[in-house]
Amino acid sequence: MTTLPTVTRAVRPRSRLRGRDVIALGTAGLRARPTRALLSALGIAIGMAAMIAVVGVSASSQARLNDQLAELGTNLLTSTAGTSLTGEQTVLPPDAVDKVRLVPEVESASSTAALQVSVYRSILSDPAATGGIATMVADENLLDVVYGAIRTGTWLNHATSQYPAVVLGNTAAERLGVVEPGTQIWLGGQYFTVIAILDSIALAPELDTAAFIGSDIANQKFGYEGNPTTVYERSSDEAVDRVRSLLAPTISPQSPNDIDVSRPSDALAAKNAANQAFTGLFLGLGSIALLVGGIGVANTMIVSVLERRKEIGLRRALGATRPHILVQFLTEAVLLSALGGVFGSILGMIATATLAAINGWPFTLPFLAIVVGVGAALVIGGLAGFLPAIRAARTPPTAALNS
Repeated sequence: MTTLPTVTRAVRPRSRLRGRDVIALGTAGLRARPTRALLSALGIAIGMAAMIAVVGVSASSQARLNDQLAELGTNLLTSTAGTSLTGEQTVLPPDAVDKVRLVPEVESASSTAALQVSVYRSILSDPAATGGIATMVADENLLDVVYGAIRTGTWLNHATSQYPAVVLGNTAAERLGVVEPGTQIWLGGQYFTVIAILDSIALAPELDTAAFIGSDIANQKFGYEGNPTTVYERSSDEAVDRVRSLLAPTISPQSPNDIDVSRPSDALAAKNAANQAFTGLFLGLGSIALLVGGIGVANTMIVSVLERRKEIGLRRALGATRPHILVQFLTEAVLLSALGGVFGSILGMIATATLAAINGWPFTLPFLAIVVGVGAALVIGGLAGFLPAIRAARTPPTAALNS
């Protein structure tokens, strides 16, 4: 019996692309047409820069607010007279500050009282041009409680409170055109001498537009009876909520609902929250720009496939498989988006740093925002290049060579 020889078929090794070959093939089209590649990447870069800048500016603004609140404190409470059940405007009792100081855990308290007295630069000023400046009677310890600072001059004391001396808030001084102490202004029908100008007070902005005089001169000239308009109080951070619940019944035991108690730092936080509401809108606009950039990448890849049909056919004829062609064009699209993503991140960081420097904010940019942004750019690039890459991979070699 004759045994037939065994025929062994040679197994052709599976074709593979090395990593460096993938990069070389993916950058070939970009290097061949650099101008078009840069313009396509610019769309991704603009969207990316917009998103990074929005997140960075928002984070920097929030960091500034946190620093400001840490410096000024969140333990300041204000008490003002509200309206009664019949709708009438109530007044605080003359001993309101003394009552507040008796509340446990209250560290300090002070007050101001608004007077119906107009302030002008001189006797020749237009009576209708008040400039929105209010005349207030101020306690001697007011600045200690509200953390106010004197820009120039000396604050009211026991001596100057008895004479026609006035301290101007930051905005009030600007509106009156007063730049230094010693200037006289027309207040309540007579001249008062400016003895100090204050810096802006962040937690009590109503004081920036005020002209402060002492209680003695207010009593002598304008019939001030000692009823404060606003009481300012400081306590420890841990005791703020407890003190807040006690202020109204302490000031007015008979009608605590007539007293309005507020926390100025909440107003700053609310203002920042309102600004943050626009962040979502701007992020949406940046996302749209990023999507438009992705469409530009898709358009570039489609044109690239059409222009390089002969190259595709030649590579297929030389042994390149469909996955090779798919990987080549998909890599090109991803690299194009990565270029735009990195460049856009740099632009966004520069924009954030510039705006932070202009506004005096600390530069803050979450690293996660950059990672997510670049990742989104890569995903968009991959999606934008997927269909053109499939189209290139499915192109028959003979049809490509004959095109």
